[in-house]
Amino acid sequence: MTLSDRPQVAPSPASPGASSPDRRHRALPGRFVPARLMLALISAGILGGAAMGGLSEAEASAAAATPAIVAPVSGLPDFSTITAASGAAVVNIQVVGNRSAANEAQAPGMPEELQEFFKRFQGGQPGRAEPRQTRGQGSGFIVSADGLILTNAHVIQGADEVTVRLTDRREFRAKVLGSDPRTDVAVLRIEARNLPTVQLGSSDQLRTGEWVLAIGSPFGFENTVTAGVVSAKGRTLPSDSMVPFLQTDVAVNPGNSGGPLFNTRGQVVGINSQIYSRTGGYQGVSFAIPIEVALRVKDQIVATGKASHARLGVSIQDVNQALADSFRLERPEGALVAAVEPKGPAAAAGLKSGDVIRAVDGKRIIASGDLPGTLVMAKPGDRIALDVWRDGRAVTIQATLGDAAAPTAPRAKAELGGDQGKLGLALRPASPTEGGNGLLVEEVAGKAAAAGVRPGDRLLSINGQPVSSIDAVRAQIAKGGKSAALLIERDGERIFVPVPLA
Repeated sequence: MTLSDRPQVAPSPASPGASSPDRRHRALPGRFVPARLMLALISAGILGGAAMGGLSEAEASAAAATPAIVAPVSGLPDFSTITAASGAAVVNIQVVGNRSAANEAQAPGMPEELQEFFKRFQGGQPGRAEPRQTRGQGSGFIVSADGLILTNAHVIQGADEVTVRLTDRREFRAKVLGSDPRTDVAVLRIEARNLPTVQLGSSDQLRTGEWVLAIGSPFGFENTVTAGVVSAKGRTLPSDSMVPFLQTDVAVNPGNSGGPLFNTRGQVVGINSQIYSRTGGYQGVSFAIPIEVALRVKDQIVATGKASHARLGVSIQDVNQALADSFRLERPEGALVAAVEPKGPAAAAGLKSGDVIRAVDGKRIIASGDLPGTLVMAKPGDRIALDVWRDGRAVTIQATLGDAAAPTAPRAKAELGGDQGKLGLALRPASPTEGGNGLLVEEVAGKAAAAGVRPGDRLLSINGQPVSSIDAVRAQIAKGGKSAALLIERDGERIFVPVPLA
């Protein structure tokens, strides 16, 4: 069982941290003054005249008025205390499962003859899938003294047997209470009492640049401690995940998946989940699931055995500068609605294709990925207020969320740019047998071609206004603007394509 089967964004799991930096400094005459001595000299006024001696009176006054950035005197956090207090509550998780050797041989693009060779080489018979035992490992942490453990869903995915190993070398067969692939959270239970537990904190109070600490089992090295800083908050990844990830530069490698991320107060603020890597190993970009998301999933799994998530029922895309110009937005931000699921929650609320969702219950939506990240804490049936930009003005729409377990429209992923030249569209009305709505693209050249419009596409609207005739297209283009947002339907999916006009 592999823990790194996702392209580029690989399951997290961290390598041992670097040794403590050497704090000894070799003084260079005229260049280096130790920080403590510098502070003492300034306090005594010895360096005051020298520091300002080369400045004019105006420059000296300006320099004195500029607030200085003062480094904290406390130094680095006491990682050893956090490790001693919480390390015993971090566990190693070992899984055993079965996988078809025939499936393992079927690499994308491999000729059938070569696949058959690999099946025979692995001991299988031609055309027959042989089961093969696989092993994997990850990390987790104890959240209740009676044996409740949090980890990643991908750690225990496909496992027939899950074993939890404590720092005191005791091992327990674990029961999987449930897992949630949408958030990559799983809940285990072991039959034990009076176990050490971690202290839970809040990721909302984390600040970018703040120190964080990870404990886990990278490559099987149990209770490995690594540290870094919070690089960003609310990150969305190119996957089906709806988690607003914490991005850190903490060293995370295969085996760290499911382990805790601590703040400097020794509180768990996240679950290490994934890494971004071109090699499969740590490259300085790690992602953790906010603890609030994990606890919400945990509570649902403990109560019902599964987790439920809310659904709005829209296909969305990012707003770039060209689309912002087309919709007369002040800045390129928000989630642009490319399609609305028929009879879904958004349709019932009155959302339309071409709407730009700019806030949910007062929380701003900057990038389109902020929308699912905002809804991850909501429940089916919750009522939300959407701040929407429509036809050049702001409106507020109330929507009741549905259940994400029901079929949903795929998210629009493409984001196409334009170039200079003519609009270059040869259009004709669609016949009743062709669907009847919109205009079919017969030929394409110039700006539209450069933007990615193709013959056979169906043009449904321009700048959010439906078009069913050539005159309607001309009328929209005649309104001017830097670009036009064309709503194109292709292979049953819809997406806005910005085409520059200026």
